[in-house]
This record gives sequence, structure tokens and C-alpha cells, in this order.
Amino acid sequence: MKTSIIVQARMGSSRLPGKVLKEINGITLLEFLLKQISYCKSIDEIIVATTTEKIDDVIFNKCKDLNVTVFRGSELNVLDRYYQCAKTYSIENIVRITADNPLIDPQIIDQVVEIYKKNQFDYVSNCEVRTFPSGTEVEVFSFSSLQRAKNEAADKYELEHVTPYIINKEKFRIFCLKRDVNISHLRWTVDRKEDLIFIQKIYEQFRKEPILLEDILEILEKEPDLLEYNRNLTR
Repeated sequence: MKTSIIVQARMGSSRLPGKVLKEINGITLLEFLLKQISYCKSIDEIIVATTTEKIDDVIFNKCKDLNVTVFRGSELNVLDRYYQCAKTYSIENIVRITADNPLIDPQIIDQVVEIYKKNQFDYVSNCEVRTFPSGTEVEVFSFSSLQRAKNEAADKYELEHVTPYIINKEKFRIFCLKRDVNISHLRWTVDRKEDLIFIQKIYEQFRKEPILLEDILEILEKEPDLLEYNRNLTR
């Protein structure tokens, strides 16, 4: 049964337009993310799912330049975009990642996927209950669960955010990976220019790939002032 990462990506962001193609040392955030997840050991393929909007032609072209599979679907109904992508590529196990999380840890992805595969869960994540930093979110779910959500979800929020309908303990078997120490107050997603500066500062500390969560925590322990760049931003 094929397990694939579907990376959700689009240019239209109200707070930081075009953020997924913003550059750090000449590397776009999307490329940075794709490098990180290329180290996953549990994944069969990686697909970028963008929209059919003209503004996202640049994402499509970038993926083609990088020789990365790209799918185009609905801009606002992201649930349908994921469903159509998974159906097109016959994906049984879907790993959902968003392109504004360039510091995603491939080891966390593998850990969440392993829990999903070894048990009878419909959905496993590390974010249904927050104990990991913002920017490290991983969700894994079955095609059958996605199909049910596609057929039954009606609320606008459920359509825009893919998994809210699935995170329902009465309808689906779900599990959340939690850290022993809650560090959900930390933030390395990219939503504003302050986040981009923080990512740049972290990136400058490393000369290796991939960059793991524990590596970043070690840097922040030595240089806590780095946290000041985006401390005042909320999730």
C-alpha cells in the first residue's frame, strides 16, 4: 500500500504573499521543505498539490524544474484537492504536510507514519493535541477516511482545512503523538516576515542535512535570543 506525502502549497497568502517561494540563501522555502522530507524513510513518493489559479503557475513550473510531481486542484476546497490528488495517484496512505513548514523533521514524519502503519488507526498526527512546535505538524490518514470526509463534510472550515472532519473520535479511529515535554509555544512555521527571519537565522547555524527538531532545540538553548524574532506571533 503506497504511502505518499502530499505537500499543500499556494502563492496566495494574505499575511506573507508568495511565501512558499521566498528565498533563504538562494533556496526557496519549497525547495528547503522538499530537501527535508526527501530524508523520510517511510515514504514512497512526494507530490506537491497546488491550485489551478494563474498565480500558482510559478509553483507548477518550479516543481517541473525540480523534477517533482505536481498536482493542481481547487484553491479553496483543499479537501477536494487532496482527494482528487490521492485518487489520481492511487495513494492509500496520505501524509499531509504544508509548504510553509520548511523545518519539518523527517524523523517525526517517519515516527507518525510508523504508528499509523503498526496500528488500526484511520488518522495519526502530532498536532491534534499540541505538544510539538508550530511548523512541525504531520498528519497521516487513509484514503478511505479522506473519501468519507470528501463525501460527508459540508462545513466551509472542513473543506478548507482537509482533516477537521476526520478528527472526530466518534467516526474515526484517531491517535495523537505527544512529546513528554510540551514545547508547543515554540514556532518555526512561516506566516509572517518575522518568521522568515527566524528561519534564516536557524538555517545559518547548520551545514548539514536534514535539520532535525533536536538540532534546533540545541541551537536555541545556546542562543535563546533567536526566539525574539517571532516571539510575539501567535499560532
